[in-house]
Amino acid sequence: MTGTGKVVLITGASSGIGEATARRLAADGHRVFLGARRTERLGELAGKITADGGTAAYQRLDVTSADDMRAFVAAARERFGRVDVMVNNAGVMPLSPLEALKVDEWDRMLDVNVRGVLYGIAAALPVMREQGGGHVVNIASVGAYEVSPTAAVYCATKFAVRAISEGLRQESAGDIRVSLVSPGVTESELADSISDESAREAMKTYRSVAIPASAIADAIAYAVGQPPEVDVNEIVVRPAASAQ
Repeated sequence: MTGTGKVVLITGASSGIGEATARRLAADGHRVFLGARRTERLGELAGKITADGGTAAYQRLDVTSADDMRAFVAAARERFGRVDVMVNNAGVMPLSPLEALKVDEWDRMLDVNVRGVLYGIAAALPVMREQGGGHVVNIASVGAYEVSPTAAVYCATKFAVRAISEGLRQESAGDIRVSLVSPGVTESELADSISDESAREAMKTYRSVAIPASAIADAIAYAVGQPPEVDVNEIVVRPAASAQ
C-alpha cells in the first residue's frame, strides 16, 4: 500500500495478536495508534515500527475505563486527524471450572472482554459517524462458537462479542464496516493469567499446536484492506492440526 493509509487504533497492543497486528498494518502503510497498560512495551514497539519506516504512536490505555477509552480515541484523532479502524483486541483468559468460584476472575473477564469492546465502540462510533464511515474489528475466539470445560465464562464473553458485533453490523449497514476475527489457539500471553492448576495443565496440551500471532494479524489485514464496498464480517482462523 502506498500513501498514508488508514488510521488504525489497536487495544491490547503490547503483545501477542495486538503487537503482531500493529507490525503488519504499519508495514502495509497504515498509521497505527497503540493502546495498552504496559507503556514501556508500547514505546519499544512504536520505536521499532518507526525505525522500519512505519508510522506509530501510543498512549496508555485501560480498556475497563470508559474515560480512558474516550481519551485514547481523542488522542488518536488529535494526532492523526481521524479514526478509520478500531481494533478491539484486548482480552484476558483466566480459565477455571465454575465450581472453583473464582468470581474475581469472572468479573475481570467481563470487564476486559465485554465492557472493553463496548467502550471501544462507544468511543469510536461517534467519530466514525461524523466522518461518514469507519471500520470496527472485534477480536473474539473460537470460544465464540463452542464451549469447553473450564472455559464457560471466557466463552460467554466471546459469545457476547460475537453478538455485539452482529448487532453493530446490522445497525450500521452501508456506513460502518464490522468484522469479527476469531482465533483458535494462538501464541500469546493469554494463558499466563490462568491461576487454576487443572486448567493451566490442560492448556499446555491444547497450546501444543498454537499458530503464530502473525497469522491472525494477516486475517485482520485482509479485512481492513478490502475496498469500502466490501465488508468482511467473520473470519475464523484455527491451527490446521486442531479439531477444535
